[in-house]
Amino acid sequence: MAGFFIKNYLCNFTKTEKMESNVRVRFAPSPTGPLHIGGVRTALYNYLFAKKHNGTFVLRIEDTDQTRYVANAEQYIIDALAWCNIPFDEGPGRNEKLGPYRQSERKEIYKKHATLLVETGWAYYAFDTSEQLDAERKGHEAKGKNFIYNWHNREKGRLVNSLVLSDEEVETKMKAGENYVIRFKTPQDEILRMEDEIRGNITIDTNTLDDKILFKGDGMPTYHLANIVDDHLMEISHVIRGEEWLPSMPLHILLYKAFGWDAPKFAHLPLILKPIGKGKLSKRDGDKLGFPVFPLAYTNEISGDHSPGYKEDGYFADGFINMLAFLGWNPGTEQELFSLEELISSFELKRVSKSGAKFSPEKASWFNQQYMQTKENSELTDLYIPILEEKGIYQSKDFILKVVSSIKERAVFIKDFWELSSFFFENPQEYDAKASKKNWKEGTPELMNELICLLETIQDFSSENTEKEIKKWITDKEIGFGKVMQPLRLSLVGALKGPHLFDIIELIGKESCIKRLENAIAKL
Repeated sequence: MAGFFIKNYLCNFTKTEKMESNVRVRFAPSPTGPLHIGGVRTALYNYLFAKKHNGTFVLRIEDTDQTRYVANAEQYIIDALAWCNIPFDEGPGRNEKLGPYRQSERKEIYKKHATLLVETGWAYYAFDTSEQLDAERKGHEAKGKNFIYNWHNREKGRLVNSLVLSDEEVETKMKAGENYVIRFKTPQDEILRMEDEIRGNITIDTNTLDDKILFKGDGMPTYHLANIVDDHLMEISHVIRGEEWLPSMPLHILLYKAFGWDAPKFAHLPLILKPIGKGKLSKRDGDKLGFPVFPLAYTNEISGDHSPGYKEDGYFADGFINMLAFLGWNPGTEQELFSLEELISSFELKRVSKSGAKFSPEKASWFNQQYMQTKENSELTDLYIPILEEKGIYQSKDFILKVVSSIKERAVFIKDFWELSSFFFENPQEYDAKASKKNWKEGTPELMNELICLLETIQDFSSENTEKEIKKWITDKEIGFGKVMQPLRLSLVGALKGPHLFDIIELIGKESCIKRLENAIAKL
């Protein structure tokens, strides 16, 4: 046995040297449904940290809980990471040098390591039935105590495990096919000192810890064992994960000690909190307040339940990632808009907050609007064309591009484009009642008819020229600009909205302008 630990020590020495120059992180989701944005943020921070240090970003699928497994969830996770532009370097189907990367394909590895812990005295077989454990629990509750399976009762004779049974009795039970689990033997009377890269020093009394199950009777490991074994064998240097795993950190540190392995550095990220009230952001919050909590839309293949996604709701992936990065991290400057490359360059774990970050749907929309302005008009045009074609509108790309360039600063999403620009493609069928009452006066029809006559004479229908000609006409007639401009916009648009009026005039053309003025005169 001494040889085993010497061998491991030498291996670990080499590994430690490697880790100093080779950062390896992992994102390890469970394929139990769609990927929550909290999970996406965990993946993002791991990715940013890896790329900042020229390291490797590993995807591992933790599918040991087969009762909650969802067949299409793994592909959803991969597709979501791809849309977010945070691809993994190693993982299922990609550069599998330390695989397999699905835990369900590594069962024999876990069994071997669980057995090793038993052999070295760090774990034991437990044969307690659920009825026996319930009885123990109720007995403790009757005395006003909480039941904890650990040092204070595991060898008292009431619990059935290999610490109190003889080797022969253990063997007999196993041969008889009795259900058993392997529990970790938590050390007694130790003060465990740990360090978290975000939260600093953490101290815990091992007497308060229970003997967690490491290996189940169905031949599958629990998260705790599989996680530690995989992180070690996949040479993970930093474990960056959600705050919900912080209570598990003592056990994981002890498991590294039990195996004689060097532990990676740990960093536990703060929760993403709901916009209103207290607690963790949930799907219910999104359903209630009308925003997605998943990167991609998802349909549950069993229930048929559909959940919206940021992609399908019209968010830009780069804006979504920028927003997500700020949920728990800040650069220490006033800058808010970051490219992915800038995020990689600026990201540091020490600037990740300890406290939860409140999600804001309004801020998510703001980020999208900011990114809208950075997009090339041609890209936005390509996104708008399918919406127009669904409405039976087919215009030249050049025309649509000009429309997009005139309205994009007012839009938050591509889907806003139609409301902002429908009048470029269709003559108004209705006119805003309040605007009509205020701006369409007794003498307005006569003025609009005169304006039609003027428009018919204009040869150069560019924005600059029509503006010059119409304003000269207004000045020469000594008419108030409001008496012409407001009814003109109302006639062309149907409301007092839209971009620069003379840009509208240029785009829709002389014939359409005159027709719209004639329609307004007839209807108002």
